[in-house]
Amino acid sequence: MISLWKRQLGGFMKSFYAGETKGLPVSALGASDRAASYTDESGTPPARTSFARIAVYDALTAAPRVEEVSGHDARSFIEALASRTYQLSHEAGGALPYVVIREVVENLIHARFHEVVVTILDSGATVRFADQGPGIADKDRVFLPGFSTATEEMKCVIKGVGSGLPVARECLTFSGGTIVVEDNLGRGTVVTIKVDPAPAPEPENATTTTAGLQGGQRLTTRQKQVLSLVIELGAVGPTVVSRELGVGLSTAYRDLASLEDCGLIHSDETGKRVLTPAGVSSLDQLFNS
Repeated sequence: MISLWKRQLGGFMKSFYAGETKGLPVSALGASDRAASYTDESGTPPARTSFARIAVYDALTAAPRVEEVSGHDARSFIEALASRTYQLSHEAGGALPYVVIREVVENLIHARFHEVVVTILDSGATVRFADQGPGIADKDRVFLPGFSTATEEMKCVIKGVGSGLPVARECLTFSGGTIVVEDNLGRGTVVTIKVDPAPAPEPENATTTTAGLQGGQRLTTRQKQVLSLVIELGAVGPTVVSRELGVGLSTAYRDLASLEDCGLIHSDETGKRVLTPAGVSSLDQLFNS
């Protein structure tokens, strides 16, 4: 009986991955058009569904907004879930790249899309993907290209060459983000991706509330940061300021020029900026007033 059921369902599994549903046995299709069942190694038919829930938390003190995303086959489901997750996370204020979200969603195929829950947190900066599939035993090699458990049927939908999570991590590293793979409660996997929002640009005319220099001059918070770099490193140029403070080169040039106009720094024989005697004598006033 089980062997007969597996033969019927084996054809359905291939049809689900290929996006075909016509001519399948009613017993294999189940009660819902979006349902898709699979067999595991023991031949037991766990319940699988091609839909996911997305929970968007505006605040952890209130219940999330929840919506369902579905697809009639694996390809359409991946496309719908990746697109909707990207849209909702960016509407909340996040900046996670679409390619990262897509790679993680495609990876859910290894869990047969079983009980997928996507959670959007931190104003869209954090997205967590949870499933109740077989889990990932080796969480280190999963980030190495070439390691994959993709089956022949899965390769009809995804690349299946072990590139998904490595690509996602590389993109996030470039964007200053992180990806973490953990065990879910009971069974399955949780993948959390995060990119911290970029700091809001400081208005050019923003000034500190502390007492300024002689003549009524005042320094912005960023100019104080530049001056701190000069104190710490001894001599700096625009490239160092740009790298250390995460600002553009033009902004670094402008802040250094402003500090020179104030008489706090000057260029040495190498072209780098160093403190002037006036800058040294003004330090207490600048940072302690």
